[in-house]
Amino acid sequence: MLGGHDWSGVEASLESDGWARLPGLLDVGACRATAARYGCEEGFRSRVVMHRHGFGRGEYRYFSYPLPDPIETLRTGLYASLRPLANSWNQRLGSEVRFPQAHAEFLSQCHAAGQSRPTPLLLKYGPGDYNRLHQDLYGEHVFPIQVTILLSEPGRDFTGGEFVLTEQRPRMQSRATVVPLRQGDAVAFAVNERPVPGARGDYRVKMRHGVSAVMSGARHTLGIILHDAA
Repeated sequence: MLGGHDWSGVEASLESDGWARLPGLLDVGACRATAARYGCEEGFRSRVVMHRHGFGRGEYRYFSYPLPDPIETLRTGLYASLRPLANSWNQRLGSEVRFPQAHAEFLSQCHAAGQSRPTPLLLKYGPGDYNRLHQDLYGEHVFPIQVTILLSEPGRDFTGGEFVLTEQRPRMQSRATVVPLRQGDAVAFAVNERPVPGARGDYRVKMRHGVSAVMSGARHTLGIILHDAA
């Protein structure tokens, strides 16, 4: 699932742009099976209807522990692959926090600080639904990179609904990027801040992400956030 990707290329893209595409992270069967979980009552800790909270339109459901095996395996593997860059970013941003080798150890740190609720989630959008620009922080302990996987096929299952990232550099206007994704593709991106080299060393660039309005059909995504929530 993860071994076939060029992680040095992923790191280079995250360094230069704050995001990286992972094509074909899940096959079509896995995408359909994961999206179908949304209709099940078991396996989730909560459901959020976005317009009730001003988040946009659409809804999502957070998985409960224990996570389904494919999602647990994917989360653990993504942490291992992204951890070296996450530690490098923290060092360059002047943070003393370093992420341990095992994801379970990092989650233990989250839980000891009161962040004990799992954060992987399924999102469902219909016509007119969208997700406002935001950051998934959830508490003091934050892993600086997260991953979203598109479970539906653009043009066949839905139209519109592009994944959007914005970057805010000091004393500059925001830059928006639309990430092209097909079914099974993933995008890894900065949760909040990332370092960017400047004339006087690294400076902080803030990132936010969201989804443009779905024009027709149904769009499902899987979000893999590597820290837990308070």
